[in-house]
Amino acid sequence: MLPKIESLCRKFESERDSISEERKLILKSIAKALDIELRNKGKADLIYICTHNSRRSHFGQIWASVTSEFYGVSSRINSFSGGGEVTALHPNSIETLESLGFEVLSKSKGENLQYEVKFGDESSTFCYSKLYDDIRNPQKNFMAIMTCSQADENCPFIPGATFRTSTPYGDPKIYDHTKLEKEKYLECALEIGREVCFMMFCIASKKDNA
Repeated sequence: MLPKIESLCRKFESERDSISEERKLILKSIAKALDIELRNKGKADLIYICTHNSRRSHFGQIWASVTSEFYGVSSRINSFSGGGEVTALHPNSIETLESLGFEVLSKSKGENLQYEVKFGDESSTFCYSKLYDDIRNPQKNFMAIMTCSQADENCPFIPGATFRTSTPYGDPKIYDHTKLEKEKYLECALEIGREVCFMMFCIASKKDNA
């Protein structure tokens, strides 16, 4: 794992107390459902969902990939993302990822570019905007995590999902073209990373105590 990314994971570990008890209960419920999937099927698929699949859902997908590797469960947990509409991975999201230490490599041409987001020499995940039910995402027996309140309201039922929950985050989009743009995107990415890291810690703790 890239040193800066590993350092961030260790920082997240030290910040568990900053997560509210209410949020911890939600994250623990996801970890419990993940544990059931792993025990029953040996693997679990997560799809992070927001309206445009351009910011928060990508942060969720990426941090799930990173922290599952950090805690040694990446061989059994696969993370994806999608939206209710197709747009593009937003340039501010890319800039934020790069500022955190990820290597973001373009893998296509056009308006909706595909990117490889690397967090280790041989560790990466692929990101581009797509519908949550895109053929390249799992079609059944997956866990759906809604990352924005709009998607949560508009998609009360996710076909094929065995588990659905909502962990809404503030939309950094509202700060586009303002002085707070970089600060708020970074704040959002770190908040999602901190919470996903806690969730994966709960899974790793269950594994260690099995």
